[in-house]
Amino acid sequence: MSDAARPEVLHLAAFADGHGGGNMAGVVLAAADLSDAEMLQTARDVGYSETAFLTSGLDVNRSARIRYFSPGAEVPFCGHATVATAVALAEKYGPGPFSLITSAGEIVLDTFVSEKGMTASFMSVEPSVTPISPTVLSRLLGLLSLNAAQLHPEYPAALSYAGNTHPVLVVQEQANFDGFVFDADGLRILMDEQGWAGTVTVLWVSSTGAREAGSQGSDAMELVARNLFPVGEILEDPATGSAAASTGAYLRSLGAVKTPSTVIIRQGAHVGRPSILHVSIPAQGGIKVSGTATRIR
Repeated sequence: MSDAARPEVLHLAAFADGHGGGNMAGVVLAAADLSDAEMLQTARDVGYSETAFLTSGLDVNRSARIRYFSPGAEVPFCGHATVATAVALAEKYGPGPFSLITSAGEIVLDTFVSEKGMTASFMSVEPSVTPISPTVLSRLLGLLSLNAAQLHPEYPAALSYAGNTHPVLVVQEQANFDGFVFDADGLRILMDEQGWAGTVTVLWVSSTGAREAGSQGSDAMELVARNLFPVGEILEDPATGSAAASTGAYLRSLGAVKTPSTVIIRQGAHVGRPSILHVSIPAQGGIKVSGTATRIR
């Protein structure tokens, strides 16, 4: 791709919990003329876990088509790049509602100015939660240097879909959660074999307040997440919106929270980019994920 043909890429940090936090995403607001190969090459050049490409202009309903590419391949959906795109659109066209047509379905967005800056929320597609086979779970745990006895007995491992399929594991002890290491090459092979386009989501429940008190203030359930995404030089994602939506669906399927409920997910400390994601879980339907995004350049 010649320099003249290179698209303008916006760089935003989504879901940051303080300066230097969040997950970086590239956003290309004018990608209608780019080929698949050019979008993939742009994502490789940018080097973030995902770059979002608007492949159509906004229509009268403030709706557009969007595609997402990691440095390795196209992915069906990416939550942090969606939030970054929503904020970029709000800065250009004014805050309010938008919708994005993804390969996973339509994503409804809202954008507004909060005390922490421009904030966006997206409503996921209809989620589903299914068991993970014992054989696959055994392979996955082995690659993560974990064993079944270290998983929380009240939170069985599962596959949760809310735009991407995420295997969800809940570790019982914080020391095991903080200390596990994983075989990145082996995990990439397993993820590709299983068609897991998103991350492997590993959680530790730091507060179970939402079980008793629903979404009331500081009583909301809080979890800490590590989202494994080995692609190129990337190993762990600092903030993963699609995994947050899948986590909300997973908790609802278990009856682990009263609905409607709000759950707080903290992520990114393990890779030096602290992040915070707010997850709203209704009694049925899609899961809402909210957070900020800040333009870096």
